[in-house]
Amino acid sequence: MLSVKVETENQQTHTRVSAEKLADLVHRIGARGDNFLVVQRIPDIPGTFVQVWHEAGGDYELEHRTGTATSHVRTVIGDPARVVALMTRWAREEPGWDAGTAWESAGMPEPEPVPELAEEIRERLEPRMRELLRGGYGTVQTLAETAEDYLVKDGVRPVSRAQARELVERLWLERVEEQRGWAEVTDADRLERAFARLDWGGITARENFTCCRSCGMSEIAAAGREDARGFVFFHGQGTESAAAGHGLALYYGGFSDSPERTAAVGREVAAALGEAGLTVEWDGSPDQAIELTGLDWRKRLVG
Repeated sequence: MLSVKVETENQQTHTRVSAEKLADLVHRIGARGDNFLVVQRIPDIPGTFVQVWHEAGGDYELEHRTGTATSHVRTVIGDPARVVALMTRWAREEPGWDAGTAWESAGMPEPEPVPELAEEIRERLEPRMRELLRGGYGTVQTLAETAEDYLVKDGVRPVSRAQARELVERLWLERVEEQRGWAEVTDADRLERAFARLDWGGITARENFTCCRSCGMSEIAAAGREDARGFVFFHGQGTESAAAGHGLALYYGGFSDSPERTAAVGREVAAALGEAGLTVEWDGSPDQAIELTGLDWRKRLVG
């Protein structure tokens, strides 16, 4: 699989696709409303991407960028197989991936300089952004929106959109660099795999689902398959607890709303978590949340 996210004009998102799937997507584009693909790395590196535009009967316009506006270049290619080969090598980060390709500037203007945040504002905003980054579920875009709105009071906005974006991108890249030194499998990876197994097996399993337990319980039925036997989730407040080193509470149940079904689902969830290598605390009571303790929460950014 390629560690990339592919977004299409018709608002589809494909994550960690195979080389064959990427080729299929390139060959597919061309119809009205489905003319382009944008490919970003996982985790996202702000300002780094490759993208292609194609209209049926015409050539392929391929572009890529590695940060600044001056790095944004383009080329025109007639053969889709050549486009697929270039994009696949880019996704694999192969040295010299674009050898033999003639690029020209895409003519993107440099953005206006962004005024520095006042120290008082930065000292209040930066810790909150670091907390959300440790949680691991935000994207550059959603985190920038949060940063812009976080300190708004009485209609006064002390942080501009550009300042919010610049701050988040800097902290995001710091976190990406930290990830490079993590173990191959983290506790967050183990949890993700356990949830994927449960979800595949008929128990709707959702991470970082809604803001709180009450909202999660009211919305979980609509979040999975109609034939699901039960559910398990943890909410956004739980994510922050785990990221702060305080463990994680999981809420579960059966859609039949009987204590016996809830306990049965709880046993299945606890077993999957234990088999994934996580430390589970639960007394078997359907009235008690399943607790994950001793978590070393290192959730990989995706973006």
